[in-house]
Amino acid sequence: MMNVSKISFFAMFLMYLLAALFGYLTFYERVESELLHTYSKVLETDILILIVRLAVLVAVTLTVPVVIFPIRGSITHLLCPGKDFSWWRHSLITVSILAFTNLLVIFVPTIRDIFGFIGASAAAMLIFILPSAFYIKLVKKEPMKSVQKIGAMFFLLSGIVVMTGSMALIVLDWTHNTPGGGH
Repeated sequence: MMNVSKISFFAMFLMYLLAALFGYLTFYERVESELLHTYSKVLETDILILIVRLAVLVAVTLTVPVVIFPIRGSITHLLCPGKDFSWWRHSLITVSILAFTNLLVIFVPTIRDIFGFIGASAAAMLIFILPSAFYIKLVKKEPMKSVQKIGAMFFLLSGIVVMTGSMALIVLDWTHNTPGGGH
């Protein structure tokens, strides 16, 4: 199953890379956040654009199970470690993931906002918070009052402040700058 996941993720990466590359090479700086909208403005009644829209629909529909598979596995291992498989739990987690995703699609105006929110949280976690927390937890030979551990604690707290501030600013931007278009 892991080989199927790896091949699927690589195929998705290649598809998105080619779409982004050729979209940029076609329109340069005039490309919009949704590439098909840019093509639709130029070629309003083109059958090829309709076929591409259908292909995107099929790709997204077939991508969802591949993406849900590791998410559901992680949630199951996090919430129910060591428990036997249950179709009820499996279905509940899947429906919850799909419901949350649908709520995001309905209420968040653009994918740029989602990427900003994830970027603000993930960047602070990977650069500030996790390295500091790992150092504090794993290095036992240093006392908590050592310069290194105090520095790591300062770095950890700074990361939490940066992450919280960035995420708060993004949410404030969502609430105060609501675009008229949406999806």
